[in-house]
Amino acid sequence: MLNEAAIALMRDVFEQPELFQRSPRVVKRIVAWGARAEPVALDHAAVVVSEEELLEELRVDSPDHEAALQPDWTIAATLPLPAETRDRRFGSRYASAIPVQLKAASDAAACWMESLDEGWLFLISSAPGTGWILSVGAEAVALLAKSRLVAMQIASVGPETGRFPTSPRIVSPLCGNGWLACGSAAMTFDPICGDGTAHAVREAILAAAVIRAIEDGGDAPSLLAHYEARLTAGFRKHLELCLGFYRTGGSGEWWRNEALALSDGTAWCAQKLGAAPAFDYRLRGFELQRVFSAIPDL
Repeated sequence: MLNEAAIALMRDVFEQPELFQRSPRVVKRIVAWGARAEPVALDHAAVVVSEEELLEELRVDSPDHEAALQPDWTIAATLPLPAETRDRRFGSRYASAIPVQLKAASDAAACWMESLDEGWLFLISSAPGTGWILSVGAEAVALLAKSRLVAMQIASVGPETGRFPTSPRIVSPLCGNGWLACGSAAMTFDPICGDGTAHAVREAILAAAVIRAIEDGGDAPSLLAHYEARLTAGFRKHLELCLGFYRTGGSGEWWRNEALALSDGTAWCAQKLGAAPAFDYRLRGFELQRVFSAIPDL
């Protein structure tokens, strides 16, 4: 699910103002979050797009001669990464995605989100009468058995498509001599916030700007340090957003453990960034500019 901000960013970057206009829209979010919380209906603005549809919409034909090039720089958007990197994951939660048939009365333009004792459920309609559940934490069957909101929208549940980790993850370092990690190779976000796709686009913009600045004669160590700091700061912001959800979703051991892991992650990021990180560059469009102090050196 892509929110309006993510859509606007991609339309601008890829110069495709009609992007995702035919995709199913979500205009309402119904949430029951916290112990014994009653459902609350909120306005929402997003579209539903599968990964295959997303890639097809954004596909760009590459020139035939590209395969013969020997690049000076690599933007690693998929694994593997250089051997010196190390994964840092903050949490132990897993999720499964499950196709479902929706009841006739279910609103095709809505999504549903519900917290339970040992996890949470997210339900979205992908087409009239059909949808998908994202089940995070305990097995989907166990969560649905206790559900008071999501289960009420479902007529039947299909087979689980497999379980995968959903706790936030980042690699360290994020760049080095001749390479930068980007997208899911650099970090993965908890789906609870729904901001992973837009963040990956912004990472790609910054990665290209850093390489361009270095190739134009910029100081490589400081530009790479800027890339590392900017991505780490973005990851910390994501952890802080997640922490608000996991502190309020429930009071049991599962919720406490996951919130504690997120707190550990924010502390790790703070240590990497320092008490008050200063960014030496800023993006203007797709170009990086050096930020100079207003006070001259004496």
